[in-house]
Amino acid sequence: MFDLLTSTLASQTRLWAGTKAAKTTINEQDPLIMYDNEADPLCRLVREAISELNLDVLIIPCPKGGERHKQQLQEMYSTDKIPFLIDKNTQTILNSASEIISYLYKYYANSSAPIRLRANIFNYASSTSASLIRCNAGKTKKPALEPTDPLVLYSFESSPYSRPVRETLCELELPYLLVNLGKQQFGELGPATRRLGPGEYSPLPETKRSAFFAEHGTVQVPFLKDPNTNVDMFESRAIVKYLIATYAV
Repeated sequence: MFDLLTSTLASQTRLWAGTKAAKTTINEQDPLIMYDNEADPLCRLVREAISELNLDVLIIPCPKGGERHKQQLQEMYSTDKIPFLIDKNTQTILNSASEIISYLYKYYANSSAPIRLRANIFNYASSTSASLIRCNAGKTKKPALEPTDPLVLYSFESSPYSRPVRETLCELELPYLLVNLGKQQFGELGPATRRLGPGEYSPLPETKRSAFFAEHGTVQVPFLKDPNTNVDMFESRAIVKYLIATYAV
């Protein structure tokens, strides 16, 4: 209950940025790659933009005290500063939250980034507050085994249920493909079991949400796929428990 309460308050502090998603899905492209820390205020602003643009991203967690991926970043790009974004589709590499957000909106939405998502002092302050509400969960490394393949997490940035899972993935330094399933219609607002829209739920056709619905009969996050163990599972608490039991040492 504490996790859900503080995670909900963190989302409210950011006025639920990272909830809605573009109504189009960009197919046949490489996912973005982002070196990230779940509790970092600037990383959060970038993830919110990625979520609202309905993009997918391979998250390379860089928790405090973790060297597994920071060393790789240092060796390849002579920096360990995050957020660090790589877009293989355009051969673009960026190392500034402000530049990353501006680039993403210019290239993928042909527009300027909305003020509520820009890396300005006001958004930085509210993002910092969101991390403090969560007691900076996800910030610091915990010893863990290294998986052979990245995990896959279906989520969206503001989801209170998904946040503890992302925090655990970051602490354990587990890379994962983040598949964003943000809300694309008014009727999708609210938890999956108590949506605001009346009647039977129907996602927009030819979207990631419709594909997920066709496979699972619902659109609910978080949903984890672990190709290393062939485990697929819903439910935040169960996923966190599984990650710790499988990878923590």
